[in-house]
Amino acid sequence: MGPMADRYIEVSLAKRGVQATAKLLDDRAPVTCAAVWDALPLGGEVYHAKYARNEIYALFPPFAPTEPPLENPTITPIPGDLCYFTFSGTELGTKSHGYETPQQGTIVDLALFYERNNLLINGDVGWVPGIVWGQIVEGLEEMAEACNDLWRTGALGETLNFRRA
Repeated sequence: MGPMADRYIEVSLAKRGVQATAKLLDDRAPVTCAAVWDALPLGGEVYHAKYARNEIYALFPPFAPTEPPLENPTITPIPGDLCYFTFSGTELGTKSHGYETPQQGTIVDLALFYERNNLLINGDVGWVPGIVWGQIVEGLEEMAEACNDLWRTGALGETLNFRRA
């Protein structure tokens, strides 16, 4: 059996009409890539990070039979990284995050990092390593402009979407 063919997804901000293409990092995060790929399409309300700096993300209920292990981890994502995080509802249930989440159960955070100098530390819980499962290979500059606009003008009504390319 030969190597797996490269797989790609489209990441988009619907209201802003911008999209980028990402390559799945099957060789580095095979369990996470399989979980995301099998769940596509996914989309949800977008948020801009408060702690990690240049990050947008959407929150989802668990979609994998079991949560992926911490494969290909980072606390310093680079521009174009797609990261997967798992949180409990209690970890995200503080008012400092600006949204209401269930106080029990698991929450999956799919994030896109669009600029440099990110550090995954949260004042409430400390270091927050993420799984790097994809890398933007086309459209990062346009997506970064849209992410900066989201930061400046607000995320209300915007969705972050992931689908097979």
